[in-house]
Amino acid sequence: MFEGALTLRMVKTAILGCALYRAMVGLTAGQQAKPEEEQPTIRLGVNLILLHVSVVDRSGQFVSGFDKRDFQLFVDGAARPITVFERDDAPVAAGILVDNSASMIRKGSEVVAASLAFARASNPQDEMFVVHFSDQVRLGLPPDKPFSGSIAELETALSRFAAEGATALYDAVAIAIGQLHKSKLERKVLLIISDGGDNSSREHLADVLRLAQEAGVIIYCIGIYDDADRDQNPHILTQFAQLTGGKAYFPSKLKDITDTCVKIAADIRQQYTLGFEGKEDGDYHSIKVTLQSQTHEGLVVRTRTGYFAPQP
Repeated sequence: MFEGALTLRMVKTAILGCALYRAMVGLTAGQQAKPEEEQPTIRLGVNLILLHVSVVDRSGQFVSGFDKRDFQLFVDGAARPITVFERDDAPVAAGILVDNSASMIRKGSEVVAASLAFARASNPQDEMFVVHFSDQVRLGLPPDKPFSGSIAELETALSRFAAEGATALYDAVAIAIGQLHKSKLERKVLLIISDGGDNSSREHLADVLRLAQEAGVIIYCIGIYDDADRDQNPHILTQFAQLTGGKAYFPSKLKDITDTCVKIAADIRQQYTLGFEGKEDGDYHSIKVTLQSQTHEGLVVRTRTGYFAPQP
């Protein structure tokens, strides 16, 4: 246990245990537990909001070793208690979204190699899948296999790269978020490798951004394009990353994207998970996480910028 905080496993166990205990002993609302038997309780029906937090220094290196007391959480500008804290390398559900539009023709082999490096550097228990997108969106794995942890299967899925046509980036993100919902894992991540342009989606950017925020998905982006690429849109990639607590990278050389993919995998494996009791008013609420000690100056805390509360 970390400084009295609850882990995700403890939350689930406590909720189930509380319900079973009440059913077995028949406690009524007027009964009081003895002082020596008082235990921390979790209110059933709590809207638990989970944040996945990265801490880096000015050079972009990950910083570890923090405890719950090192963090401070603000929701809509007001300090809130952190009720869940974990720093495990827990497995994630992760989708690799690969731009297959015509602008990627000369970049295919490097993109496939970099994506495979990301898979190899990830937690072996991760549930991964591949999405190829041009003007159409298609899954790389067979229809009967939503996820895989096999490097060989993921390599086969990535090898289905075929550059042609226009770009439906927003549609691809929406489909990938739907795929993530099939996983029971708490942490959900998307890696997008694209020039950021979209010229053929049916989905709208604002709707897809909201889908990602509602699902608590972290989106990492790698923007690869040259000056002649008229479809490039680095702003869109940056927006996806910043609003979801990920990061957008724009390597100056194509050969650098493999190192970038490995760095992203390391980021995912060194994140902290923080949780708090959210509201149920149907509104959007801003989030900010900081480090409390002055000795941590120069460190950057990265997480999503807010959440959409469910309707009451």
